[in-house]
Amino acid sequence: MKVNLSNQVALVTGAARGIGQAIADAFAANGARVVYTDVDLPGATAAAARSAGARALPLDVSDAGQTDAVLAEIVRDLGRLDIVVNNAGVNTMAHRVPIDQFPISEWDRIVKVDLDGVFLVSRAAAQVMVKQKSGRIINIASIAGLVPLRLQCAFVAAKAGVVNLTKAMALELGPRGVLVNCIAPGSILTDGTRKLFYDPDGSFRANVQQMLAHIPLGRPGTPEEIAHAALFLAAPESSYVNGSILTVDGGWTAGYTREF
Repeated sequence: MKVNLSNQVALVTGAARGIGQAIADAFAANGARVVYTDVDLPGATAAAARSAGARALPLDVSDAGQTDAVLAEIVRDLGRLDIVVNNAGVNTMAHRVPIDQFPISEWDRIVKVDLDGVFLVSRAAAQVMVKQKSGRIINIASIAGLVPLRLQCAFVAAKAGVVNLTKAMALELGPRGVLVNCIAPGSILTDGTRKLFYDPDGSFRANVQQMLAHIPLGRPGTPEEIAHAALFLAAPESSYVNGSILTVDGGWTAGYTREF
C-alpha cells in the first residue's frame, strides 16, 4: 500500500517488534521521518536501523515525565509532530483467571500501560498538534475492547477505555485540526502469539482451532495488515475520518460463525 507521507514526522510507541514495528516500517517506506520508541531501546534501535532517516528513543509510556521529554525532544530536533501511533501495550498470560482471583498488581500494571499510556502520549502530542492546527493520532486497541473476552478483565477494560478515549479525543481535537482514530486488531501473528498458539510446543496450542473457528477467514492476521490500516488512517486522503474504530479481525466480531 502506497500513500504520500513525505516530510511527515511520525512517532510510534512499542515499535521494537510486532505490530508497532510493522507500522513504523510502513510509515518510513512511505516517506515519513519515523521515531521508533520502546522500553526496549536496543530492539527499537535495531528496527529503526533498517529505515532511512529513522531514529530510536527509549520510552516508557506509563512515565509522564519521560513521555513529555521524548515528545519535546522530537519537536525540538525535527521541528514538528504529524502522526502518533499509540501501540505500546501489555497483557498477562500468567494470570488468566476470573476477576475474583485477579491480582491487583496485574490490574495496575496493565491499565497503567494500555490506558494511562495512551492518555499520556496523546495529551503531550495534542499540545503540539493543536498549535500546528494539524495532526493524526492513531490508537491501537483490540477486539477485546469491543467484545470482551473471558479471564482478561484488565486488558478488556483498558482496551475498552482506549476505544472511548479515542472518540472523546476526536470530539475535542477534530475541530482544532487533529484527527483521532483507532484500530481494533483481532488475533495477529506476532512473535508472541506464534510462541503461545502456533508453535508445536506453544502453551495454548490446543486452543488454536477453537479460536480460529470464530474467525470467518480462518487464519490470524499479520502485523503488515494492521500497518496497512494505520497507513490508511495516516494518509492525506483520509481527511474526513475522525473518531472511527477500524476493526481488522478477519470477521471475528461480525457475528456467530456456528449454527444454532
